[in-house]
Amino acid sequence: MENRKLVSVIVPVYNAENTIARCIESILDQEYDLLEVVAVDDGSKDLSAQILDGYAENDQRVRVIHQKNAGVSAARNAALEAVKGEYIRFLDADDWIPEDSIKLLVRAMEEDDSDLVVGEFYRVVGENLSRKGSIREPKALTREAYSSKMMDSPADLYYGVLWNKLYKRSIIEEKKLRMDPKLDFCEDFVFNLEYILHCKTITPLQVPVYYYVKTEGSLVAQSMNLPKIIAMKTGVFEYYDRFYRSVLNKEEYAQERANITRFLFSAAQDDFAIPLMPGTKKLGEEKVPVYYETKSPDPITAAYYLNKVFDGYLNTIAMKYSLERRDIRVFHALKMARFSLNLKEIEDYTSCSQAMTLLSLQKLSAGHFVEISLEKMTASLSNTENARALSADVDLAMEDLQSALGKDLSEEEKKTYEALNEKVFESLFKKLEER
Repeated sequence: MENRKLVSVIVPVYNAENTIARCIESILDQEYDLLEVVAVDDGSKDLSAQILDGYAENDQRVRVIHQKNAGVSAARNAALEAVKGEYIRFLDADDWIPEDSIKLLVRAMEEDDSDLVVGEFYRVVGENLSRKGSIREPKALTREAYSSKMMDSPADLYYGVLWNKLYKRSIIEEKKLRMDPKLDFCEDFVFNLEYILHCKTITPLQVPVYYYVKTEGSLVAQSMNLPKIIAMKTGVFEYYDRFYRSVLNKEEYAQERANITRFLFSAAQDDFAIPLMPGTKKLGEEKVPVYYETKSPDPITAAYYLNKVFDGYLNTIAMKYSLERRDIRVFHALKMARFSLNLKEIEDYTSCSQAMTLLSLQKLSAGHFVEISLEKMTASLSNTENARALSADVDLAMEDLQSALGKDLSEEEKKTYEALNEKVFESLFKKLEER
């Protein structure tokens, strides 16, 4: 990615000694490494401050601000005064992010020239998780279109929270946006409402970019009762109502008034991840598994690891298009062949069974990604917008794979590797021709 921009990741921390290491390490292990972490110790009474200082000593990308306990909004505001990045990301100390999270958000922001990117997330409950998201259309939206969808689910975490989004610091600074320390309920939602007012384009990303853990003993669990919730929602509604008065004209506002007031009666949509329920997985099953591990650098094992890394990138693409990873493998086979393949050839390339290959082809055909000739029993890529979009994402996955392979190599070593790789490929191809 040329002319990469610095991403500032803000983490408010209060008494999080048991989880903050996992949170910080998930940021430092990102594939997109041009970032800074601004962690704010909000007067922690446990070992959180010492843990943060340890990370700051060992990694120059980490900065720590220590302040007297003033609340999460004040902590985030302190960080906003200190950040240097062009993009801003928020995390909570109890949670963590997938290794491709920031890369995917930045990529979506820049491809669509968006002012805000909103990703899906994993809801984690104990050892289980489920995927959460609200917008399935993979296209950039106007502020008005996004606001219309938010109106349908005003209490959905997807819209209200900070941590599944990527923001532009230029908008935050130009419009002097900050968290309201006087609010101890929906302060993040109010910030989002004010930010969206200044957005032209918003991109929904159909990939989970966050692991959200609901912590027992939270503010809601400890102190919220029905009268207090009603009182707080009534206060926040003033912001919500003003937002839609700004987004809609008078006629549109009058037509949508009933839907807007639904905010007052909507319960927070914070679904649990219940074992055995549809969509729920064991934590870890959302990733590509690696069962065989060895440090022996033989070619066969290297090929195994290479495929696993590539499968990880294909897995992300599959989630984006609501497909299975094997479907993307079949698509990739057709893309690499650049001409029609019969069933046997696809099976050979993907190592899928005939039944699974047929199933994948049917799904890809239904989605207008491939064309199938029943007479010849062959398949080829479709010349459709869907196929071109998927093809572009597969190209990006291949670029990511090449980047991962060359991550620790110098420019000279990369050139040497590419030249040697071409010779190895030629040697293998000649060997197969001799058989």
